[in-house]
Amino acid sequence: MEDLGSVWPPEPIRTERLLLREPVARDRAAFVELHASPEVNLYLGGPRPRDELEREMPEVPARWPGSLVVDRDGEMIGHVLLRRATGHRRPAAAGKLDLGYLFLPRAWGHGYAAEACSAALGRLAAVLPGEPVVLTTQTANAPSMRLAAKLGFTEVERFEAWDAEQWLGMRPPPVPSG
Repeated sequence: MEDLGSVWPPEPIRTERLLLREPVARDRAAFVELHASPEVNLYLGGPRPRDELEREMPEVPARWPGSLVVDRDGEMIGHVLLRRATGHRRPAAAGKLDLGYLFLPRAWGHGYAAEACSAALGRLAAVLPGEPVVLTTQTANAPSMRLAAKLGFTEVERFEAWDAEQWLGMRPPPVPSG
C-alpha cells in the first residue's frame, strides 16, 4: 500500500475537453464557490458560509497529493480528489484509495465528472497498478450513484451516517492485458 504522495501529483492530465492539474492561486474563487454552494453541498452536510471560506481559504487551496482541479477552457469547473481512506468509517474502505469529486452546478449535465474521474482513475492505475478504489455517496444523490456505476464501482454495502443512507462502492483494480 504505497503512499499517494510518492507518485502523485502526476503531470497534468488532458482529456478531449478537460485539463486535470494541480490547484493554483487563480482557482481560489472557484473553490470558495464550490464549498459555499447549497446545490453542490446538498448531500455533503450543507454549504459553508462564504465569509468564513473567504477568511480561511489559503491562497492556493487544496494543494496536496491526489487533488486535481478540473479545468475547462482555462476555468476551474470542478475538483477531483484521490486520497488514502485511513480514517474511513467502514472497514471495507479503510486504507484503500478513496475517490471524491465536486463540480460547480454550471458544469453539471455535460459528462465532465465522468470524463475527469475516468482520466484520474486511469492515471492512478498507471502509477499504482493493483490498487482498488472506493467511493462513498448518499443513496439519495442519484447523479452521483449513476456516476459511480458508470465508473465501474459496485456496491459493497449501505450504511447510515450523517442522518442519511450512504452507499459504499468499490472499483477493483484493472486486470492487466496480455
